[in-house]
Amino acid sequence: MPLQAVRPKILGFINEQASAWLVALVVLLAGLALTAIVAWAASDLYQQQLRQRFQLLVNERYTRLQERFEDQEQRLNSLRRFFVNSDEVSREEFDGFAQPLLLRTLAYSWAPRVYREQRSQFEQDVSDQGGAPFVIRELNSAGELAPATERDEYVPVLYSQTKSLLSAPLGFDLLAQPLRRSALERAQKTGKLAVSQPMQLVGVEPAYATGVLLVAPVSHLPTSGESQNEPYGYVMAVISIHQLVADGLPKPDRDNLMMQIVDTSDLHKRVLFESGTVESNSDLVGARRLTLGDHVYALNLRPSQVFEQANHSSLSAIMTMGGLLSLLLSALLYVLVSQRQRALKLVEQRTVQLRMREQELRAAHGQLRSVLNAATQVAIIATDLRGVINTFNAGAEQMLGFKAEQVVGTHTLESLHLAVELEARSASLSVALGKRIPASQAMLVESPDNLHEAREWTLVREDGSQLTVNMLATVLLDDHGLWIGHLAIYLDITEQKRAYEALAARDRLLKKLSAHVPGGIFQFTLEPQDNWKFIYASDGMRDIYEIEPGVLQQDAKRVFERIHPLDVERVRASIRLSALQLSHWREEYRVQLPQRGLRWIRGEATPEELPGGGTLWHGYVSDISDLKRVEEELRALSITDSLTGIHNRRYFQDRLRAEMVRLNRTSGALSVIMLDIDHFKRINDRHGHAVGDGVLQELCKRISQRLRRTDVFCRLGGEEFMVLCPHTDGEQAYSLAIELWESLRSAPMEPVGTVTASFGVASWRVDEGVDGLLLRADSAVYVAKQAGRDRVEAERLRA
Repeated sequence: MPLQAVRPKILGFINEQASAWLVALVVLLAGLALTAIVAWAASDLYQQQLRQRFQLLVNERYTRLQERFEDQEQRLNSLRRFFVNSDEVSREEFDGFAQPLLLRTLAYSWAPRVYREQRSQFEQDVSDQGGAPFVIRELNSAGELAPATERDEYVPVLYSQTKSLLSAPLGFDLLAQPLRRSALERAQKTGKLAVSQPMQLVGVEPAYATGVLLVAPVSHLPTSGESQNEPYGYVMAVISIHQLVADGLPKPDRDNLMMQIVDTSDLHKRVLFESGTVESNSDLVGARRLTLGDHVYALNLRPSQVFEQANHSSLSAIMTMGGLLSLLLSALLYVLVSQRQRALKLVEQRTVQLRMREQELRAAHGQLRSVLNAATQVAIIATDLRGVINTFNAGAEQMLGFKAEQVVGTHTLESLHLAVELEARSASLSVALGKRIPASQAMLVESPDNLHEAREWTLVREDGSQLTVNMLATVLLDDHGLWIGHLAIYLDITEQKRAYEALAARDRLLKKLSAHVPGGIFQFTLEPQDNWKFIYASDGMRDIYEIEPGVLQQDAKRVFERIHPLDVERVRASIRLSALQLSHWREEYRVQLPQRGLRWIRGEATPEELPGGGTLWHGYVSDISDLKRVEEELRALSITDSLTGIHNRRYFQDRLRAEMVRLNRTSGALSVIMLDIDHFKRINDRHGHAVGDGVLQELCKRISQRLRRTDVFCRLGGEEFMVLCPHTDGEQAYSLAIELWESLRSAPMEPVGTVTASFGVASWRVDEGVDGLLLRADSAVYVAKQAGRDRVEAERLRA
């Protein structure tokens, strides 16, 4: 019986989809149960192994600590035997023997028993041996060492060997302190090692301050028949519990155990040592007993978090892996059981999708046919692999005059093209690609340097006329990506080509006209986003700015980089003002060119507002450097005396008026020095006007050498000269006039000899005008002339 017939009888009302879920659920539950059993067994085994590892660590730690305690006892016993076997031990012998024993021990000491009647002699003998006063001392009520009070017996520290910076207080009586007295009495009574109660050690770090005193009595060797003699002294070991226990153990962040040592003899159960490790939440506990001398200490050990992290349980991993395996197995069974149902459902779905796809393709084919027929301005032609036309839309019929029935299946794409163009294109492609390209495929093959771009061709209409078009060709692929033909799209560009030719002719004409116009012609725009742009720049712009017109059209800011820094902001502001007011723009400014250096430029343009909100200027720029140079030369000639080269009367009057305006506005000082050459007419009559001109030039040379940079030297006419002295009072001007008078008469002039002049000095007065100041200077010269010439006269001399 087939499975399809059996399953419904077994499952009853449960369909096949539900049976797949049921199988998957049963397998999942079984896997989870098995995982739980394995996890329980693994957990029990883990707890056993964890306790074993903890006990091993506890035993190892206890053994190590007990060995250290016993080592301290052995070292102290060896020091005691050294004293027992020696008649007398000096300080040097004690240091030499005790120093090697200092391992995990702070200090070793020797303290003899001294009775009341022996005290004075004992102190005297020790002082003589050590070379320093020795006194048996004890702590007084203030905590300071003081001479011990009278007692029957003393046990003072005589020798001490330590690694601490603070050595043991020599002479300190151990019987004066209760803890030490109790340890000494127990050692004397038992004759064995005794340990003091915990005490705070002095001179060590706080972490090492808790310690004990291990005491061993020292007696003479008994003779035959005698019992143990009374001790005549004690050797002691000062032990820091932290140093003894923690030395050599792992660091707290790496220790597997949390360790605690408790003094059981203390009623308060004082903790002597506790490690800094973090205790875990485990219930594992290890307890041991450590013995040192006559004391028993409790050692409590617990696992730390380091131990817990190093011995983590694999229970979670087992549960996770078991759950994942159960889930994967159930999913796999579900997939296998429901495979047939999914396959049938998928087939049904694909059938429905294929039917829908067929309907969509039919609709798309109809839409494509409608689009092709609607594109009446574009010719769309499709061919098979042989080039035979199989699609010819209405636009192709209208463009070429053929009917679709005439060309479909009968004509090729080659028959529509001009044969001469195909041959020329075939030859060029064959050279470029390195292989022969047939003329029938020349319109379909793309050149390596012109991929996926439309190309201009000439088509032949039905009536034999020719038509210029742009053609874009591409391959046609089926649903499997196989090449089944070509698609060519043609666009009539006859009118477009005519327009391009007209524009090109206009551009050529404009270029010829601009080439004969001095300077450069431009169109310039300023958009709302402060975007500067040249729409047009003639070749003359290259000569003006030494920048290619093409570069200017790409980046208009290159022009402003050429403008002189002192003029660029003014030019920018004038352009913005012209855009704001739509006013005529005209500016003269300087440019710094890489080759020709500094040049003067004049620019004019007429603005108009653009629809988008920007401004368009039509204008020109020209080089006016020669004009500026002529203007400067004319200006220099207008203010310069042609004979002497110094400033003339016009310049002097302009400067004097400017200084007067300054004085009336800001106050200050101003003086003038007027000089007239003595007997100059006699020089001209005797030596001629040429020699007279030379005298004038030499005088100007000598005077100019003595003037300051701020002074203005001018020729008023004939033999009269004037010196304008800004920021100069009368005293200073008079001193300057004396210097000029001396420089003039100090050396003769060839061939006339010594030439002298009469000087007059005048200083500006408040509310005085130009005429008043010059009149007083002229009067001073007149006084000098009347007084015999060759002198300097000033206002202060006329008082």
